[in-house]
Amino acid sequence: MKNSKNLFMRKALVLGLIASTISIQSCKKSFLDVNPAQNTAATQFFKTQDDATKAVNAMYANLHEWNNIAFAPIAVESMGSDDVEKGSTASDATFFNDYHNFTITAGDAQLGGFWKGQYQTINFANQIITNVPGISMDESLKARYVAEAKFIRAYEFFRLVRAFGDVPLRITLPKDASEYNLPRTPKDQVWAQIEKDLTDAAAVLPQSYSAVDIGHVTKGAALTMHAKVAMYLKKWTDVNTYTTAVMGMGYSLYPDYEQMFRTTHKNNQESIFEIQCNLIPNNPPASNSQYSQVQGVRGVTGGGWGFNVPSPELAAAYETGDPRRDATIIFRGETTPEGDKIPATGDNPMYNQKSYVPFAQFVSGFNEGCQQNKIVLRYADVLLMNAEANNELGNSGAALPLLEQVRARARGVNAGVLPKVTTTDQAALRTAIYNERRFEFAMEFERYFDVIRQGRATAVFGSRGWKTGKNEVWPIPQTEIDLSGGALTQNPGY
Repeated sequence: MKNSKNLFMRKALVLGLIASTISIQSCKKSFLDVNPAQNTAATQFFKTQDDATKAVNAMYANLHEWNNIAFAPIAVESMGSDDVEKGSTASDATFFNDYHNFTITAGDAQLGGFWKGQYQTINFANQIITNVPGISMDESLKARYVAEAKFIRAYEFFRLVRAFGDVPLRITLPKDASEYNLPRTPKDQVWAQIEKDLTDAAAVLPQSYSAVDIGHVTKGAALTMHAKVAMYLKKWTDVNTYTTAVMGMGYSLYPDYEQMFRTTHKNNQESIFEIQCNLIPNNPPASNSQYSQVQGVRGVTGGGWGFNVPSPELAAAYETGDPRRDATIIFRGETTPEGDKIPATGDNPMYNQKSYVPFAQFVSGFNEGCQQNKIVLRYADVLLMNAEANNELGNSGAALPLLEQVRARARGVNAGVLPKVTTTDQAALRTAIYNERRFEFAMEFERYFDVIRQGRATAVFGSRGWKTGKNEVWPIPQTEIDLSGGALTQNPGY
C-alpha cells in the first residue's frame, strides 16, 4: 500500500517547477501519453508552443496523481458519507474510520495529501496562466490553453473550499520568499474567484474537440461546473441559466447506466468532463492512476485493495427494482455483467461497481484498473441541478420533466419500477430530488458534500458524531500550519 507523504514541499510548489509530469514526447501524440520522469525548471521553459502543450499535458496528468484520485480524496470527499464504509480488512488503513466517525484530527496524513494534491495542480494551472500569454504561438490555441487552466484551477479550488472553508487563494506566482506563505482567504472571496475563472473559461473554450484532444475541458464543462458552484452558493437563478445553456449543447443520457462506467464507453454522450486515465503500453509509470485499484474487488487477480465500499444503508435505501442498485454495487458471490465471478466469501460483502474494470483487462506490471477514467461531470447532474433550481425558484412544473428523464433512463425497459414523481409540493419534490441525486450519483464522491450543502448533515450523519459548527469542514492539515510559520490558522473545534 502506498503511503501518502506528510511533508508539503511549499517552496518547490510555489516556485512552480514544471516537474514530474511534463512530456518530452512529440506533441502529435495524445495528451494522455505522459512521461513522468522528465523535469524542466520553469526558468528554462515556456519558450515555445510545444512547451505550452507540455505544460497543459502536465496539468491534466496531475489530476490522476495519488493525492488527487486515491486515498486522500476517498478520505476527504467520500468517507464521511452514509453511503460508504472503510472496506478492506479491519486492521488496514484504520484512519478512514476516523473520517467516517468524525474523530479525525489535524495530524492525519490524508488531509495533508489532499491539500498538497490540489495545490500542486493549481500551481500547474498558475504557471500556464502566467507564462503562456508571453509565448509567440497560435493565438487561438494560446487563449484556449489559458482557459483550460482557469477551469482546472477553479475545479481544484472548489474541492478545497468545500473541504476546508477558508483556504489560501494562490492565483499568482510568488515574486520572492516573502510571498511563499499566504494566510487563509475568506471563503466568499475564494468562491468569487472560482466563479470568475469559470466565466472566463466558458467565454473561450470550444464545445467539442477532435479525437486527439478528447478529455480537454469544454465550454459545457465550464458551464456545468459553474452551475455546481452556484448550487453550493444557492444562486438558483444562475444554476438554472447555466444548466439550461448546457442542455442545448447536444449532450444526452447514455442509455445503459451500468455500461456508462466501463472503460469501453469512456467519454460518451453523457460525459461532460472525465479525468483521463490510460494503460500506456510499456510505460507503467505513466499509467499511474490508482482510482480503480484502491476500490477494486479484494482478493482476486485484476481486482484491487477493496477500500471505500458501499454501506448496508445504501444497499437498503434504493427503491424496489431500481436497476441502479446492481449497477452501483458489486455483491459478494455475484457474476458481473462482464462475466467476472466474485468470490462468495471475502473481507467485504460489497464493492464499488462504478470504479470496476473487468478482470480480463488487467495487465501484469500495471496498477489494476489504471485505464478507468474518473467521471467528474455528467449530463444527469445537469438535469438534476436544473430540476432542483426550478423547484427552489417555485417552478415545480418545470422540474418534474427533468427528474423524469433521469428516472426513465434508470427504469429502462422495465416500466413496472420507478414510478413517475408527480408531486408539485415544493418540500416533497425537494426530497424526491435529493433522493434521486443519492441514487444516481452513489459512490461518485457527491453524497457527503451534497448532504452538507442541503443543510441535512446533523440529521443524516449525526448518529456517527457529526456536529454542527464544526464538521461542515475538515481540519486544516497541521503540517501546513507548521510550515506556514503561523500564517495559517485552524478551523474551529479542531
